[in-house]
Amino acid sequence: MIRAETAISRFRRDVVFARLVRAAFFAALAATFLLPFTPVSLDPLLVLPVIGCVFLALTVGSVKGSRLITESPTLIAAGQFDEAERRIDQALRGFSLFRHVKVLGLHHLALLRHAQKNWHESAMLCRALLRQAGTSVSGVGKPARLMLADSLLEMGDARGAADAIGELFRQRLSLSEVLKLLAVQLDYQSRVGAWAEMVNGLTTKVQLAELMPAATAARTQALLALAARHAGRPDWSDWLRRRAELLADVQKLTSERPVLWDLWRRDGPAVNFTA
Repeated sequence: MIRAETAISRFRRDVVFARLVRAAFFAALAATFLLPFTPVSLDPLLVLPVIGCVFLALTVGSVKGSRLITESPTLIAAGQFDEAERRIDQALRGFSLFRHVKVLGLHHLALLRHAQKNWHESAMLCRALLRQAGTSVSGVGKPARLMLADSLLEMGDARGAADAIGELFRQRLSLSEVLKLLAVQLDYQSRVGAWAEMVNGLTTKVQLAELMPAATAARTQALLALAARHAGRPDWSDWLRRRAELLADVQKLTSERPVLWDLWRRDGPAVNFTA
C-alpha cells in the first residue's frame, strides 16, 4: 500500500526533477544552435538527432505513465482497488516529463483512498494537490476540493469542510460537481443544525437529488426529509422519507448518519430493519 506521505514526497521530488530535465533540454537545444558561432568544431546536425532521440525516449515513458493513470478511475469504480493501486504506484514511480501525469497520479490515489474510506489519507492527498499551482488548469482542483470537504466531514471536521465548501461556491461548476457539492453541503448543514437553510430551494434540491447515484440520492433525500420535519413541513418530510426508503436500506442509512434515526423514530411508520 502506498503511504500518502511517501506519495506526496515522491510527487514533489519528481516534479522538481522533471522541471530540471526540461530546462536542461532547452538549454542543450539553445547551445546546439549557437555552435556555429563558437570555436567548438562540432556539427549541430550531429548533435540535434541525439537530443531528439533522448527527448523522444523520455516522452514515450511519460505517455506510458499517462496511460496507466487514465485507467485508474474505471478500476476504482469497479472496486478493483488492488489493480488500481498497482497502476497508480507504477505511474508515480516512473519518470514523466509532463507534470499533469504526476498530478493525476496523486489525484487518483486520493480518489482510491476516498473509495476505501481512508478519510485521513484522502484529505492529506487532496490538501497536497490544492497547494500545487495550476491544479485548476489540470482539472483536479474542484474534484480535489469536493473530496477534501467530504473526507473532512467523515472525520468530524465540520469547520474544515465548511472552508472547502465555501471556496467551491466561488467557482464555476459542472452539473456533476454541483450534484456532489449539494450532497456534501447538506451533510455539513445537517451536522450544524442549519435546517432552515437546507429547505431553501427545496424543489430544486429534490430535482437535483434525482440525478444522483442511488446511494447518494437516498442520503440526500433523507437529509432533506429530516430538514423538512424540523422546518415544520411534514408533507415534504413524509414524501422524501418514503423516497429514501425506496432507494436504500434504512439500517445502512441510519448507521452511516445516525442523525437520520429521527426520521423513523419519531412519528414515522414502523420499519422492519431485519427484512
